[in-house]
Amino acid sequence: MKQLGSILLETGVLSEDQLMDAIDEQQQRGQSLGRTLVELGMISESQLVRALANQVGMEFVELGDYPVDRAAVSLVSPALCRRHTALPIAMVDNVLKVAMANPGNVVAVDDIKTLTRMQVAPVVAAHDDVVAAIDRYCRSDAELEDISGELLQDSDIDLADMGSVIEDDAPIVRFVNLLITQAIQDRASDIHIEPAEKDVRIRYRIDGVLHEMQKAPKSTQQGVISRIKIMSDIDIAERRKPQDGRLSVTHQGRKVDLRVATLPTVWGEKVVMRILDNSTAAMDLEDLGLREANLTLYEQSYSKPYGMILVTGPTGSGKSTTLYATLNQVSRPEINVITVEDPVEYRIPGINQIQVNVKAGLTFAAALRSILRADPDVVLVGEIRDAETAQIAIEAALTGHLVLSTLHTNDAPSAVSRLIEMQIEPFLVGSALDCVVAQRLARRLCLKCKEEYHPRVEDIAERFGWDPESGVPQLYRAVGCSACSNTGYRGRLALHEIMPISEEIERLAVSRASSAEIGRQARAQGMETLVEDGWEKVVAGFTSIEELLRVVK
Repeated sequence: MKQLGSILLETGVLSEDQLMDAIDEQQQRGQSLGRTLVELGMISESQLVRALANQVGMEFVELGDYPVDRAAVSLVSPALCRRHTALPIAMVDNVLKVAMANPGNVVAVDDIKTLTRMQVAPVVAAHDDVVAAIDRYCRSDAELEDISGELLQDSDIDLADMGSVIEDDAPIVRFVNLLITQAIQDRASDIHIEPAEKDVRIRYRIDGVLHEMQKAPKSTQQGVISRIKIMSDIDIAERRKPQDGRLSVTHQGRKVDLRVATLPTVWGEKVVMRILDNSTAAMDLEDLGLREANLTLYEQSYSKPYGMILVTGPTGSGKSTTLYATLNQVSRPEINVITVEDPVEYRIPGINQIQVNVKAGLTFAAALRSILRADPDVVLVGEIRDAETAQIAIEAALTGHLVLSTLHTNDAPSAVSRLIEMQIEPFLVGSALDCVVAQRLARRLCLKCKEEYHPRVEDIAERFGWDPESGVPQLYRAVGCSACSNTGYRGRLALHEIMPISEEIERLAVSRASSAEIGRQARAQGMETLVEDGWEKVVAGFTSIEELLRVVK
């Protein structure tokens, strides 16, 4: 059997000098050569698995590009695939080819052989590729349709009359569990359950865009909604007014929280479940896609001990994520950080978080008054909605506190005018406000299928100010493949407009200048608009012109 190092040399993955350096490092670490190479970044996990497969004389497959046979996938249950991290990918003459992260797992081979009554030919694939392929091909759609049929047969069921005593294997329970599981696997941020006249429509919001995933029989409507209410500790008998709740599920060994909201409509209660990914609360500013110049400007603002920083944009533009990432930068054991939010979506250790409760009289303004008596260093206000909250936040920023908050405006310059419209004295706005960040979320091009092209210079010169003498830039556009569910996009990135409050802008605020005048001054001082920041990310190949124009018009 050839040594791993020899295989990597023969295939040109490593040079002799690189291999010798890695062997020296391996001896110091006292671990395998393969693991050392991966940790040093000299080879990828996929290259290591390919080399190991070559070492033992087994076939290696790159699942991202492999034409997986869905008929082969359907022969083995999703549960068995996930348990053994194995996926059938092809079948020829009673031989089933199975991609496995651990082809030496004889138990997995025997289980698949017994279930399918076929010969099993294991092939090697990277662990992460197998997991991703299982999520892609072992979807719950077919199972959801089967359960919908069962529910149609049990159309008389009404969970509102059953209380919370429901068997775990009841069709209604399995249906709701699969809805949530599939949404998490599809990286959805929201699940919409929408009653219509003749059926119930189920949609997932993936990368900011809603996709219709399923239609359930109308007769199942009350059962599905009641089941979700029971899980969320919401009153199942109340159907005439909006209600809020929260539930937690365990998915692939990790806890996932969901925020649930019900809304009465003419055809019944609409339910929206927001999937809260706790990794979002642990993000760093570098993960947000801030370009270096913008990051430097923003760092200068949140590094100050006092002042107000506002993040603006429409609902769903990632404002809260930016604020949490900023909190992660400023939060230290020696300072006191207090937040007031509605609702508290992510629980962050080491930070005092307050949930607004209007019925109990705990509004943003009331909570903010109490916070200032609790000796805070940094205060996060979930949203400035009224003049009273704005006034207290401004005063807090002027009395030695760093205040972070959000505001609903279309761009950064409009935030100054908006505060003045809320009856805040202009000289207070100019003095307290330190920085305004406007942002949007754009879909990120799929790395596996994005396509190069050269646009017409006339189009981009007029719209984006491209200099024709610079030549024709190489841009990318969406195509669509199995990795991105044929959308051409996978994941999102933020577009930013960062406006530090300079003396000139402060004077304009005091003179009640329009947002257009403030914008012109900010651009003269070097502020990049949302379109300009987005164009830079288009040129860098992160997103497309079509997506930029969709989110910034």
